[in-house]
Amino acid sequence: MAGNIIEITDGSFEQEVLQSDLPVLVDFWAPWCGPCRAIAPVVEELSADYASKLKVVKCNVDDNPKVPGKYGIRAIPTLIIFKGGNVSEQITGAVAKSQITAAINKVVG
Repeated sequence: MAGNIIEITDGSFEQEVLQSDLPVLVDFWAPWCGPCRAIAPVVEELSADYASKLKVVKCNVDDNPKVPGKYGIRAIPTLIIFKGGNVSEQITGAVAKSQITAAINKVVG
C-alpha cells in the first residue's frame, strides 16, 4: 500500500473520514476481490496526484462490516468520496482512472 494511504477500521472511520478537514476518498475492498486489486494501483496514483487536496483511505469490508453496512455497500470495489462528513460521490466497480478523477474533481474543484 502506498505511503499516504491509511487503512481504516470501523473504529477509526469517524475520526479519519467524517471529521477530516480534507475531502476523503474511501476505497471499500477485500483481499479476495480481483477488481479491487485491479484498481488498487489507480487509487495509489490518485493518492499521490491529489496529496494535498484529498485524503485516501482503504477499508477492508471483511474485517470491518459496520461502515459498509451503514452506507449500503453491496458490491466491491466501491469508492466513496466524503466531504464535510457527507457522501459527495460514489463509484462502484473497477472503472477507468478518468472516471474516478472526474468524481474527485467535482468535490475538490
